[in-house]
Formats: sequence, C-alpha cells, structure tokens
Amino acid sequence: MTDIAPNAGFHRNEKLKDALLQHAPLSAAGLSERLFGLLFSGLVYAQIWEDPEVDMEAMDLAEGARIVTIGSGGCNMLAYLSRRPASIEVVDLNPNHVALNRLKLAAFRHLPDHASVRRLLGEPSVKTNAHMYHRHVAPHLDAGTRDYWEARDLMGRRRITVFNRNIYRTGLLGRFIALGHLIARSHGVRLEELAETRSLREQRLFFDNRIAPLFDKPLIRWLTRRKSSLFGLGIPPQQYDELASLAEDGTIAPVLRHRLEKLACHFLLRDNYFAWQAFMRRYPKPEEGILPTYLQERHYSAIRETASRVTVHHANFTELLAGKPAASVDRYVLLDAQDWMTERQLNDLWSEISRTAADGARVIFRTAAEESILDGKLEPAIPGQWHYQAERSQALTKQDRSAIYGGFHIYEKRPV
Repeated sequence: MTDIAPNAGFHRNEKLKDALLQHAPLSAAGLSERLFGLLFSGLVYAQIWEDPEVDMEAMDLAEGARIVTIGSGGCNMLAYLSRRPASIEVVDLNPNHVALNRLKLAAFRHLPDHASVRRLLGEPSVKTNAHMYHRHVAPHLDAGTRDYWEARDLMGRRRITVFNRNIYRTGLLGRFIALGHLIARSHGVRLEELAETRSLREQRLFFDNRIAPLFDKPLIRWLTRRKSSLFGLGIPPQQYDELASLAEDGTIAPVLRHRLEKLACHFLLRDNYFAWQAFMRRYPKPEEGILPTYLQERHYSAIRETASRVTVHHANFTELLAGKPAASVDRYVLLDAQDWMTERQLNDLWSEISRTAADGARVIFRTAAEESILDGKLEPAIPGQWHYQAERSQALTKQDRSAIYGGFHIYEKRPV
C-alpha cells in the first residue's frame, strides 16, 4: 500500500486502473471506462451518499468492533466513531478521498471545539476556515496530505480555501448536481424551492408538479440514454449497465425519477440532509433540520476521543485484507464498489473477507439494482459461509435516506 500521490492523474493511478479497466482501449466499452477514469481521478465525493444510521443499525455496531470500510467522502467513517469501535481501517483508490478523510479526522482531533469543526465541515461561506486550518490542523497532517491541501488549483487558489466557500459544491458530484439545477432552471424549475415545503404532502406536491415532469423532457431522456451522462454521479459504465437492466425503453430516466422521488418525498425534509445537499446544495441551518450524524454536537466527544483509532490507506479492499490475520475483522463496509467488479475480483475479495472474518462478522453493501450483486457469481465454497439477511436488507433499503441505490444488503458469517 502506498501513500497518496495528490497530483497523480488517472494514467498514473495503477490501483484505480486495475479496478476499473476491463475492456480493450479502442473498444467502445474501453473508451467509456477510460473517460470515467479521467473524471474519477479528481475529487468525486465531498460527502458520502450512504446513510450512516442505516449502516450502524445493519452492523449492530457496538463498542470494540474492528471495521474495514471504503472511505469516499469520509462522513460514515466518522459516524461509526460515535459507537467507539476498537479500530477502523479506511481504504480508497482515489487519493483525493484519502486526503479528505485524513483532513476530517485531523479536524476532529485538533480543532478547539465542536463549533469550529461544524464551521469547517458543515457551513458554507466561512471566510476564516482556511486560517483555522493553518493554525490548528496543518501542523498535524502527514506531508502528502498537507501538500494536497496547500497545492493550488487551476485558478491559482490553494485547495484548502474551498472550505472558505462550499466544498460540497465542488468535486465531480457537486458539479453534476449544479448541472442538474441548471437544466431544471432552463425548464422553469428552481429545485431549491423545495426548502419552502413544510410537510410530506407539500414535498409530494412539489415533486409531482415540478420535478417529475422534467423526466419526460426530450433533453433529459436523450441524456439518460448515455452512460457518460451519469459519470458525474460517480456511476461507472458497469454500474450504469446495472441500472439499465431495470429500464425498458433504453433510457434510465424512469429509474432516476423513482430514486429522486424517494429522496424528495419519503422522508421529512428536516430529517434528511441528503435532500438538502441535492436540492438546496448545502446542509440545513439549525432551525431547518438536522446535520449529518458526525456533525451533530451530541456525538462530538466520542468522535474526537476515538479519531486516533482510524487509519486511512490508499489501497483497495482486497489488498488491505490480504495483509491481515485470520478472524481479525468484525465489520466490512463495501459501499457500492462491487458493482464495478468482475467475477474474478469478487471472488478474490470474498475469499479474503471469509478468511479474515471473525465469528459473527457482518458485511454490508449497496447495489445500483435491487438484487445482490453476488447472486450466482461466487465460487461454491464461499456462499455457504455466509447468511444473507434478506428481510432485514429489504427493510433497511427503505430506510436509507440517500435514496440513491436500488438495494442494501447484509451478510453475516455463519458459525464454524
């Protein structure tokens, strides 16, 4: 496992290339994979889009657990610390995410109080955030992470100054959401007006009358027939194919409409910060709703006290597990990474999971489609070691406030 190389593009990121590239360079599929890789080589997710409350309930997460998780935007890893696990090992193929995870951890450990953490990581337009970083956080970062945040962007600004503005409007996903707002506005719809609703009924009326008709517009149906149109969501070509398997007419517009409907209508707006980021492009103010789990004041002390138990690696999941002893991990969080994988990669991963899993270990993951990605793909010796919690998985899929995925899945290690 190597440390981050903050300025390495896709062509130099061998870990990402190994995970993503499955087809010949000059084939249509190969070109699509390489285009996605170029886009994915920068910051993709400033915020993770999996619901940590669902994660922790599914894992039955308790004090003393040993966790391995994919990093992404880092929010869930920090939320897990509220349960005081023994250790968390974070892996990510994207060095930008590695740098973000390490910054968030350092902020909890070294900023003076909860209010300063909230200002840095949860509030837009705080002009003193970069100064706060230099005074309290920078001296405690490793050299690679500090170089990343103090390097200059294409406009000559140091990267850390994004926290003076709104980091959640940057990255691949942040810019994709901005484009969605622009397209909606070109059709006369201001998505941020959802903030004016005061009940589930009003949220439903806004969606039915303003948002749903957009999915019948020719431009949107044309865009959603193309894999590249969803690269901004961090959806690789393989995952687009999973979504397309749910569609009937060559466009995934109906699938996206259904997912956006859940985001807008199935949870009270004040309880769903994912909806605030999608529609208002910020977190709610205290009088408007709740913050992400890790930014809530009631969890601050536990996260600050246990942040030193986290190690962040620029590595893939299988690579990390291969170096661990047998029966040494209690909980595994795979996000949606398996949607990218070949059958060989899935089997390599689950061989290591099965080897390193302690008694009663649990694996949780999400899929673009509704069914588990593992069905019929694992070698015979592996599935018998695991119990799939089908009913619990379906129930928690419905509770996931991010509403992005088709399925949430829980596997538990059977007794030997």
